[in-house]
Amino acid sequence: MRHLRLIDTKENAMTVKIAFATSDRRAVNQHFGAAEAFAIYEVGEHETRLIEVAEFIETAMDGHDGKLAAKVALLGDCAAVYCNAVGASAIQQLLAKSIQPMRVDEGTPIDELLCGLQKNLLNDPPVWLAKHLKKQTGGKDFAADEEWQE
Repeated sequence: MRHLRLIDTKENAMTVKIAFATSDRRAVNQHFGAAEAFAIYEVGEHETRLIEVAEFIETAMDGHDGKLAAKVALLGDCAAVYCNAVGASAIQQLLAKSIQPMRVDEGTPIDELLCGLQKNLLNDPPVWLAKHLKKQTGGKDFAADEEWQE
């Protein structure tokens, strides 16, 4: 794996990290499990910036959960990951780490998704994003507010 991470000393409480499964860093064009690369952006109220890129050498969809664990670990502090498809095992692993899997059509431009996320930060964030922001600022987990029955 090749991995580039930009370090910044600025702290902005109203930012989230969002990952995109992409081979060209312009559009979401990969299945989560077979993703050749992830581009990770920091999304704030007034700016977005690329902060991390990780490329994987082996991307065949062979059903091994070990490679999924490595990808989930890489995305550990992201609020969501956008991809073209994601399997049931990957969904379970992502949700267990509080990472929301988001399926979008192949070729959806990353800039378009970032713009929408930025608007959501300012206005009415979806539940998964509001939950992440609340957790990030030390608020209690939404799941604790409701009783869940299985």
